[in-house]
Amino acid sequence: MRVVIQRVSEASVSIGGNIKSAIGQGLLVLVGIEDADTEEDLCWLSGKIVQMRIFNDEAGVMNLSLKDIGGDLLVVSQFTLHASTKKGNRPSYIKASKPPVAIPLYERFVARLTEDLGKVVGTGEFGADMQVSLLNDGPVTIVMDTKDRDW
Repeated sequence: MRVVIQRVSEASVSIGGNIKSAIGQGLLVLVGIEDADTEEDLCWLSGKIVQMRIFNDEAGVMNLSLKDIGGDLLVVSQFTLHASTKKGNRPSYIKASKPPVAIPLYERFVARLTEDLGKVVGTGEFGADMQVSLLNDGPVTIVMDTKDRDW
């Protein structure tokens, strides 16, 4: 699983001009799933996202987690995170999982995040044409891949 995590003051996802989910202070997580991803990957990643200390404490130091601040979480599927750009000018998405594999894993990931955070997680709609709005706070943007867990 590959994610782009953005600390936000607010974020929303719309489909066809209608807001599907909106959050205040928290994290917007774009997630790409590949066939090699497992339940272990989503559990590890969920724990990292919820406990990552990237929010400022009273001294202005990034020392608080999403859970510490009671922040919100918005998760949006994004298969393009697995784009291969090695050849030509048109990216290949061959590594991105197809819906029969990706949708159940995405749904379990959202459920695990909800459990770990202790509150409902906002989502987009898998496979839909979505418009994502955000106000990045910091800016703080972190890229993680469960295949690179040595950090």
